[in-house]
Formats: sequence, structure tokens, C-alpha cells
Amino acid sequence: MVICDKDVSVRTGNILSRVSQTRDVINTLDKTISSLERQLAAARAAKADTEEGSPMVTKSGTKDLNESRRVFFVMGIITALRNRKRRNSIRETWMPQGEELKRLEKEKGIIIRFVIGHSSTPGGALDRAINAEEEQHKDFLHLNHIEGYHELSTKTQVYFSAVVAKWDADFYLKVDDDVHVNLGVVSSTLARHRHEPHVYIGCMKSGPVVAQKGIKYREPEYWKFGEGNKYFRHATGQIYAISKDLATYILVNRHILHRYANEDVSLGSWFIGLDVEHIDDRSLCCGTTPADCEWKAKSGNHCGASFDWSCSGICKSSVRMKEVHQRCGEGDQAIWDTSF
Repeated sequence: MVICDKDVSVRTGNILSRVSQTRDVINTLDKTISSLERQLAAARAAKADTEEGSPMVTKSGTKDLNESRRVFFVMGIITALRNRKRRNSIRETWMPQGEELKRLEKEKGIIIRFVIGHSSTPGGALDRAINAEEEQHKDFLHLNHIEGYHELSTKTQVYFSAVVAKWDADFYLKVDDDVHVNLGVVSSTLARHRHEPHVYIGCMKSGPVVAQKGIKYREPEYWKFGEGNKYFRHATGQIYAISKDLATYILVNRHILHRYANEDVSLGSWFIGLDVEHIDDRSLCCGTTPADCEWKAKSGNHCGASFDWSCSGICKSSVRMKEVHQRCGEGDQAIWDTSF
């Protein structure tokens, strides 16, 4: 029996096709197994927290969106006990309120909360003021964490551990309470990376490690950064986003992750050695001068976030947030018209 070259070619093609399909199935199974392993590890960590005392305390009487449902992103606005004026400046500008906040969760899968801990004397005047503010606005996420400027690295770690245990989201964001945000732009930015599993998005920077005592941002462990005395690349702390896998990593490994003096450095250090894609997005660090965010807004190229580098946020934000919003804001309708 004579087999022609054409038959051999067809059979070879069929075999190669089956091998390729088998490889695709194996890769899919590997990804599924890895995902299930991460979910199991996160569930175990969350269960351990429940037994030991959860890192998050839900004081609000409001019923959250069904937490088992997948959402797009969770944005935590890191705030301090005494920063009510800053919070109000955000409520009056770029953060939806009341029924609109609930609609944002239901229709867009976007959760926004002010993230707060408690004072060193729980139940004191500051805590009571926060509880009264929560009754009025119902927009807080309460952490079992003692507030303090030098505790921001710990608060960041507790925040990501809490939100990834509470909400199943594609992304988790941290934002300072003196930053202006255009939610439509941020949503579109994140949507472009929605199917990438290990992403870390922000304005990437590197700078000198401050060793001198009495100077702001001093790093007591400066010697660990070597002779070059320079930080590794990391996202500036005003706003950044991480994907679900990275937030899960923080939750699972939170007890052994080292915390440096500065929270943005701490977060960046946790991802060194991991297969993480750093996305340097400069639209997340526009200035508030007319030549920056306002000029871009007029040209139809709105910024995702705006602040003043000189103040590490908007200078006098409780007074100037409304003015920045008027000049650099995308418009209240933008987030509803954005599809992702």
C-alpha cells in the first residue's frame, strides 16, 4: 500500500493540532488550579482572622453589596480621624454620595470607602465623631487598627488584607484623602489591564533614601538599601492599584511581610522577587497647575488623578479640592458613560 505525501502531511497536521489543543487544555488546568490554590489560601487566612479577631470591624448598619459577587474594583481612601474637612471636600466633588454611591456599586461594580481605624483610646471623642459621621454618610470601612502617621505601612497591609477578604474584585486601589480623582479615567485605565493577573499600577518612582534624623520620610533601615542609597522602583503613595492575586498575596503572607517607614516603599518591597508587571501610568500623577491637569482637561485628555508633588497631595486640599475639580474634573456624568 502506497501512502502519498499528502496523506502524511494531513495526518501530521492533525497530530500537531491535537498536541496544541492538549497543551492549551493543560495550561488552562494549571491556571485554574493555581487560582483555586490562591482562593483556598485566602479563605484559610480569612478564617484564621475570624478566629483570632478579624482585621476589619464592620460598625456600619448599612448592608453592603453582595460580597460574594465579583466587582470591578474597590477604592479605599486612606484617611485620619481628624480629617473630616478633607473627606467632605471629596464628598462634595468626585465621590458619589447616598443612592448614587449604591448605584455605582450595583451598575458599575465600583466600591468606594473611606478607610479608618480607631484611636488609641477606643470609644473616645474622636471615635464617637467618626461613628456620627458614618451614620450620616455610610461610606466608611472600619479597620481594627490604631491610627497614627507612623503606622501607615501597617494600615496599608491591614487594608489590603481586609478588602480582598471582604470583596471579590479585579483590582484594589489605595488613594490618599488629599488627591483629586476622575473615576471614569481610572476605570478605563484599569479596564485595559483587566485580564492581566499580576499588575501593579501607579506612577513609578525611585529616589534617595533619607537617613538623617529629624527629616520627613526618614528611613531608619536606610542601610539595607546599599551603597547607592536609592530606593527600588515603586508606585508613589498618593494612588496606586494592584490586581486580585497581589492583594491575596498580601493577605496570605501578611504576618511575614516587612514594613518600612514609608508605606509606598513597603508595598513595593512586597512585590520584589514576584512575577509582577509594573505599569507606570503618568495620568495618575498630574499636577494641579493650569499647565498640567487643566490644560489636559481642555484638550479632552483628562488625568486619572491630580495632586501637588510639593505637598504630597493637593496643597490645602480641604479648601482647594472644589477648585481643582472645577478645572480638572471630567464631569459628573463621565463615570456613567464609561463602558468597561
